[in-house]
Amino acid sequence: MSFAHPWVLLFLAVPALLLWAIPARRAAVAMPFDHQAHARRRTAAILLGAFECVPPLLLAGAILLLAGPQMLRTPRDARELTNIQFCLDVSGSMAWENRYSMAKEAIEKFVAAREGDAFGMTLFGTYQIRWTPLTTDLSAILAALPFADPTRQPRHMGGTRIGAALRFCRDNMIAEAERGDRMIILVSDGESFDLGNGEEQEIGEELRAAGIVVYHIHIAEEDIPQAVVEIAQITGGEAFQANDPQSLQAVFRHIDRMRPARFRTMGTVPMDHFGPIALGCLALLGVHLVGLAGIRYTPW
Repeated sequence: MSFAHPWVLLFLAVPALLLWAIPARRAAVAMPFDHQAHARRRTAAILLGAFECVPPLLLAGAILLLAGPQMLRTPRDARELTNIQFCLDVSGSMAWENRYSMAKEAIEKFVAAREGDAFGMTLFGTYQIRWTPLTTDLSAILAALPFADPTRQPRHMGGTRIGAALRFCRDNMIAEAERGDRMIILVSDGESFDLGNGEEQEIGEELRAAGIVVYHIHIAEEDIPQAVVEIAQITGGEAFQANDPQSLQAVFRHIDRMRPARFRTMGTVPMDHFGPIALGCLALLGVHLVGLAGIRYTPW
């Protein structure tokens, strides 16, 4: 056993001094009711002395707990980080038919279900905005979503450039994701005027080379653009169509099943080991309560 704060153990000198003083202490008050000598009850003296030792021992237990007892153990599992970046279309058409509200609600539920992963968010239209860097603080993503509303965006964000947005996300992911899997979830509702003529093949290969898997969610009645389907397939991902809240939630659940949280066994690490000391203190507290109930010194 080791301790996270070994300097706290210096305070064990206090209960040690109290325990040392108990055997040397004698009764300070004599009550000669019958003026007769009485035999010494050695058993009672030992029992009373033992009960007097309990408070200092409880103090020692509290000091040990404050010192942070630890044992070297192997955790059962440790979650491997998955870096997930939302590439969210905020062009004008995303405000139609409640599309953005659907996407916002689905993203909130997906983030809550993937607690322990790192999330980031990029907004795009004609240009790209790095809204939230990769972070395991889920509140950062949830707090950012209301400001991503397409109705709040400037006019120059009205177009749709998926190719530029994916390259922008790739660069961010390379710069920010230090370890773990890399995933981009592209949420859009339209065609992109910067794809075609083999550009989608090039972008897909760039993303695959960076170890990034792309999943595309198309929120519209129209068919999914073939160029985006090809990018997703090249990276090992898929493209889905979702034009109502139920289908959108189903898509996010499907992605969660395809890329589940993975766990790995870690090496031996020091872990808190409060149990035995805490149980010992509880037992001493019970003994102390018994002593207070009737086995104690009285002045009569």
